[in-house]
Amino acid sequence: MNKDTIIEKLQSEKFDLLIIGGGITGAGIALDAASRGLKTALIEKKDFAYGTSSRSTKLIHGGLRYLKQLEFGLVKEVGSERAVVHKLAPHLVIPEKMLLPLYEKRGLGSTLTSLGLKLYDWLAGVKREDQRKMLTRKQTLKQEPLLNSQDVKGGAIYAEYRTDDARLTIEIIKSAIAHGAAVNNCCEAIDFIYSEGTIKGVIVRCNVTDNSFVIQSKVVVNAAGPWVDLLREKDKSKSGKHLHLTKGVHIVVSREKLPVTQSIYFDVGDGRMIFAIPRGRITYIGTTDTDYSGDIDNVHAEKRDAEYLIKAVNLTFNNINLDLKDIESSWAGLRPLIHEEGKGASELSRKDEIFESASGLISIAGGKLTGYRKMAERVVDLVVDRSFDERELKSCLTGSILLASSDFKNYSDVISYRQGIFEKLKQYQLQHHVAELVSNFGKHCDEILSRFEKIEESDNEIRLMKAQLDYCIKMEMVRTSSDFFVRRTGLLYFDLPLLGKVMEPCLQAMATQFSWSDAKLNEEKNEMKRLMDQALNFNT
Repeated sequence: MNKDTIIEKLQSEKFDLLIIGGGITGAGIALDAASRGLKTALIEKKDFAYGTSSRSTKLIHGGLRYLKQLEFGLVKEVGSERAVVHKLAPHLVIPEKMLLPLYEKRGLGSTLTSLGLKLYDWLAGVKREDQRKMLTRKQTLKQEPLLNSQDVKGGAIYAEYRTDDARLTIEIIKSAIAHGAAVNNCCEAIDFIYSEGTIKGVIVRCNVTDNSFVIQSKVVVNAAGPWVDLLREKDKSKSGKHLHLTKGVHIVVSREKLPVTQSIYFDVGDGRMIFAIPRGRITYIGTTDTDYSGDIDNVHAEKRDAEYLIKAVNLTFNNINLDLKDIESSWAGLRPLIHEEGKGASELSRKDEIFESASGLISIAGGKLTGYRKMAERVVDLVVDRSFDERELKSCLTGSILLASSDFKNYSDVISYRQGIFEKLKQYQLQHHVAELVSNFGKHCDEILSRFEKIEESDNEIRLMKAQLDYCIKMEMVRTSSDFFVRRTGLLYFDLPLLGKVMEPCLQAMATQFSWSDAKLNEEKNEMKRLMDQALNFNT
């Protein structure tokens, strides 16, 4: 992924479709359009998945709670999509059984829950062996001994999938590139170019070189997530429906502090539902759902958010007394939902909507991580119908295109491959890194281990991280420390002790690769310190 070559291509060619926004929706649109035969470009002002698409609950889930809102169509679509995305990247979209405790004094009750989960399984087309299983009180407490037994009257087990949202986004981006899309991060849309009132391109500034240039395109799609309305304002087309941003916060604690045996989805007193999900050495907890009107470029967890989640956990589990000091990390993201008069944050629909302006700008907002592929299909169908119906283009192919790092037949194939990587890393005492490595990079682990063999470094953990860094710089457009430590590896969220160990040597390696000045290196160090402080400290 040579940045100079890509910028040259963006400047010199005229595209059928230009997408603004490098989150999962924009990535999905780029892959769909390029695979159909449209000449496609995508730009992102920061890093891929910088916004909402790296700050979700990291589940490819069917939206069980949307049954309460009677959004059966949404549940059916995203429920069905779980199986599709698992097939496309079985190393990254991993089956996860979820425990749903049922309580005497809150929630829907066992009868309604059983019927709801049965409907959920039917709408989502869940395979028989993965369909919901209802539990007695005794079975529920045996399934999760940590649960506070007070008021528990039963439970249910149902199927979901765990993922890393940022990794999923980058794999879709890489797949789009493999199908011919021209893609670049650190490129910001400054303004639109018009001809007779119709958008014909975008003025872009490269945030690495600070140079500006023009990208010409027959159609422009605005898939900028929380920034969608800012682009509509540039186009002077923000009227009628608009975004309603809500904030979701997650906190991370050591697995020792909350040693749940499996993922749990539980009620809290105000009617919301919260996940507690074990992942390696940590358990993460979320999410909140509150209205947001602050700086969309600087979203972070606040003290009241963390205290809300801690209180919910302490009330739900026996002998668990979490405190703010137990939090190892946190993240906060924005949901770019569609405003509905009179509705609060938790009541707003998660359905996506497409807006078309008089200038031809197509904007998409709303939706869920799980539904990215169908959202992309709807946008590209509209683009083709409006502007390319005279061409013989392929229909949507993304339901069968394996994502970039995946060449697995099924999840059993992933387990077999993981065992092979385990044997290779065992000799270096690195076997505890295998699960994350394979989940993050799939079969490209072979390339990373090839780099590992060539690196001279006495500490094998640092050596392995440098190998990942080299791969991510060469193959995944890593430009900054946060690109790597936050979105390519997730260390900021999931392994702060390892981040503390590898950060300095990796930053030195980046300084060498990019010929950074001392001032630039210090700037990157300070940025990582700021992000670590923001993830750990809750002052307001």
